[in-house]
Amino acid sequence: MIYEGKSLTVNLLQNGIAELVFDAQGSVNKFDQQTVADLDAATRALVAHSEVKGVVVRSAKSTFIVGADITEFTGLFDMPDEEVLAWVAKTSQVFDRFEDLPFPTISAINGFALGGGGEMALACDFRVADTTASIGFPEVKLGLMPGFGGTVRLPRLIGADNALEWMTTGRDRKAVKALAEGAIDAVVAPEKLLAAALSMLNGAIVGDFDWQARRAEKQAPLTLNKNEAMMSFSTAKAMVAAQAGKHYPAPHMMVETLSKAAGLDRDGALKLENQGFTKLAKTDAARAQVGIFLADQLVKGKGKKQAKAAKKVIKQTAVLGAGIMGGGIAYQSAVKGTPVIMKDINQAALDLGLKEAATILGKGMQRGKIDAATMASTLNSIVPTLEYSAIKDVDLVIEAVVENPKVKGIVLAETEQYVSDDAIICSNTSTISINHLAKSLKKPERFCGMHFFNPVHKMPLVEIIRGESTSEDTISAVVAATLKMGKTPIVVNDCPGFLVNRVLFPYFAGFSRLIMDGADFVAVDKVMEKIFGMPMGPAYLLDVVGMDTSDHASSVMSDGIPERMQKIANDPVTLLYKADRLGQKNGKGFYNFSLDKRGRPAKVAAPEAYELFAPHCAAKRDFDKDEIIARVMIPMANEAIRCLEEGIVASAAEADMALLYGLGFPPFKGGIFRFIETMGLANFVALADKYADLGPVYQISDGVREMAASNKSYFA
Repeated sequence: MIYEGKSLTVNLLQNGIAELVFDAQGSVNKFDQQTVADLDAATRALVAHSEVKGVVVRSAKSTFIVGADITEFTGLFDMPDEEVLAWVAKTSQVFDRFEDLPFPTISAINGFALGGGGEMALACDFRVADTTASIGFPEVKLGLMPGFGGTVRLPRLIGADNALEWMTTGRDRKAVKALAEGAIDAVVAPEKLLAAALSMLNGAIVGDFDWQARRAEKQAPLTLNKNEAMMSFSTAKAMVAAQAGKHYPAPHMMVETLSKAAGLDRDGALKLENQGFTKLAKTDAARAQVGIFLADQLVKGKGKKQAKAAKKVIKQTAVLGAGIMGGGIAYQSAVKGTPVIMKDINQAALDLGLKEAATILGKGMQRGKIDAATMASTLNSIVPTLEYSAIKDVDLVIEAVVENPKVKGIVLAETEQYVSDDAIICSNTSTISINHLAKSLKKPERFCGMHFFNPVHKMPLVEIIRGESTSEDTISAVVAATLKMGKTPIVVNDCPGFLVNRVLFPYFAGFSRLIMDGADFVAVDKVMEKIFGMPMGPAYLLDVVGMDTSDHASSVMSDGIPERMQKIANDPVTLLYKADRLGQKNGKGFYNFSLDKRGRPAKVAAPEAYELFAPHCAAKRDFDKDEIIARVMIPMANEAIRCLEEGIVASAAEADMALLYGLGFPPFKGGIFRFIETMGLANFVALADKYADLGPVYQISDGVREMAASNKSYFA
């Protein structure tokens, strides 16, 4: 034994070859501070050992190294700039010292080599991977850039253009593609990985492979002349500007860093990388995106734990109510391997549901994501029916009929008469109280809400709503079924609108009042899309949702939470609804919708909408972007805080992920609670107080005032 640490060991094999094996506690290897310290100590031990002629680096687990330990980042990034810079410089120097070992090195890559794992592989002279391997640098998804030498070594191995494409997109490469691009040297079957690595290393030791030349190439300036460098980095800069936009600084920093480092050796280039990493680590975007990663891990872990507790296995599903939503749910169940019966009261609706599933599959085939066999098996797994008797043996029923409590109640009561005693019944309602709907059932303990978002195949979130009578066995089984459908379940407690719609409608109310005070809805949309980063501004989103749906839902919210969500007199949404301007579904709402000359969807602000609003609104005037953001976001933030305080959602992290997955909340802002905390709770309280006279949705709770006064965090 040459070295034994907590995360890795080094043993001497035959012929002077040392084997450095990563085997951390837990299911995967990752570069936490302990592992970095172990790597440094192991490197020093290797240098001091006179018999070592070469080193093979491998993993004892089913995957190589998944990257840095993200859980350590929040504490590290809170340190002053100079301390963050010192930490990343010290860590990257550990990789440098390994690269400088006085004998050849090779990494044997299995499974994922991501982030720091990829950088460990790059620090070796050679890389061989098995067919299961993927290598990549996903740091951009955390608002960061590689910090352990990745921006230096990768472009010197595969060229600046390829390296920037790898790093600015964050997409990993399968072994064969990585081989073609020059990032690895060989690909072999999993059972031959270690033997292949040892063979190549022996070849380097005896001089068959020039490992010193390979190493020198990684430590020298890039081989680009002035014109090539200008073309390469100008093109990359333009592509990043077009794809990432201004809200995500990480890909821009990568281009800038590689451009400045192109003519420098390893040490000079690494200093620039350290500086760029430090700047990114202190940005709001990095804090938000790291927060999303941690929140996503929490949500996934919680979901897996709940699913593991499930006593009932869902082998067959039924969807009641076809059409667009029902067809989307049926597709999602079938495509993930659970057969589904789709029931409706008329054949036309069933035909529409099947058409929706076929359309989704057809588009998947066009993009090459679905083959003909998958399309056929999916459609064959959806059985349409007009008869209740067809659902007698299903394990899970998802009611997706019209959003009307009376109709839903009748359908649920009828359903209970036909299914088995242990079948689970869910309602895909977006606003109606689960406790109210449960009154229609004799066994409310097997009932809960299962709120899908439209379009079902694209939206990752499913809100699972626990009623006061819902059993934990029911929740566990539905969580498991949701995960099997490829969706992210977040369990919330019952209230009007549940979580996502409960916080969305105050946002719409803030927007409506802005319009009534003279704001131009196009200007509001522009600010919320271009400045704040929402995928759609509120007017456009209302057009997509539909004015009939929005008006009905606002009535439900008004009845359920009258103290804050009373319907607004002459609300622009209601005015449009009464004028039969329903939005995209009939081509006219805030915007008029049509097709352009190329047949692509187009929208223009509707003169008819302005005329409709004019008698009920103040004279049109310009609003500052900060006021627009404050007036629509304070109501949303306030209602999210109330949902947390009331126990509707279990944690700020789950609320953030629900809005990210359900509304497309901007990832660079990290979610509604991360948005509040980035602003600072004291600043949020002051801002809300500034607009408190606009009504109850702007008035903060005593809880948030106390949090701000005590300097507490929602993520503590």
